[in-house]
Amino acid sequence: MILVTGCAGFIGFHLVNDLLSRNYKVLGIDNINSYYDKSLKNDRISILKKFKNFIFLKKDLCNFQELKKSLKRFKFNLVIHLAAQPGVRFSLENPHATLNNNLNPFINVLEISRIRRVKKFIYASSSSVYGEPKIFPFTESDKSIDPISIYGASKLSNEILAKSYSKNFSIKCIGLRFFTVYGPFGRPDMAYFKFSKLNQENKVIDIYNKGKMFRDFTYITDIIFAIRKIIKIKIKEKHLILNIGKGSPDKLIELIKLLEKCQKKIIKKNYINNVPKGDIRKTFSDNSKIQKLIKWKPRTTLQVGIKKFIDWFESYYKIV
Repeated sequence: MILVTGCAGFIGFHLVNDLLSRNYKVLGIDNINSYYDKSLKNDRISILKKFKNFIFLKKDLCNFQELKKSLKRFKFNLVIHLAAQPGVRFSLENPHATLNNNLNPFINVLEISRIRRVKKFIYASSSSVYGEPKIFPFTESDKSIDPISIYGASKLSNEILAKSYSKNFSIKCIGLRFFTVYGPFGRPDMAYFKFSKLNQENKVIDIYNKGKMFRDFTYITDIIFAIRKIIKIKIKEKHLILNIGKGSPDKLIELIKLLEKCQKKIIKKNYINNVPKGDIRKTFSDNSKIQKLIKWKPRTTLQVGIKKFIDWFESYYKIV
């Protein structure tokens, strides 16, 4: 059995759905918080509950004793920790909430993994740990990492904790630095989703840095394919960090043009000169390390991925 935290979240839902369809037994945990629309999370869980090989626990990972007690009757040999408080901007407005939800649960799930003698612990990190490096693309071996947001700092803290646990308790830890993951059933707070909704409602969209932002948009199915392969591999390192990104950044303006084309509707734009505090102007992953390790190469272009997202978006929200 595989324990997956954050199973009602965007990546967690897609991963668990994929694993269940391949007959893996999955124990999923999520607290279904109200950071964004709960109905979206509940709909994800409803889909997962259709599988007989899925067990769901609605639990708050911040409560260690309760978590330990709840998991006592289950046997699992792999932990995939995806639960977190997302949002760079949210972390600057609510730093305590971000740190409380990204550090305490991480420590608790790591400790559970130690107690239960889990052999492999896979966890979500983020491209936000890099901050604003001057050299592109971002490489895992970069020694000048300097997060510029509380969210990025919380994710880097997770990596440091995982490295310490792997050294001291022989747990193989693999940190996955995700780069702007997008797709159906995505997070409403992310630009592509938020822009689509505002455009549908004929509302104006704020475009920062006059649209001169770049993101290494990585489609969800490419991400899931990579995680599935990582689950199976044997690693020599006690602690391994991997970039999971498309490996080529796209302009924010290109994203906007694709949304307009797919929605058949021109977006009302308000160009703003500045970059929001904590935001990174450009993300660009060097994915050569993961390519060599698992022979993985992302296949989905932004054009194809956005079309698939809008198809889902219009179907889910019953847009005619």
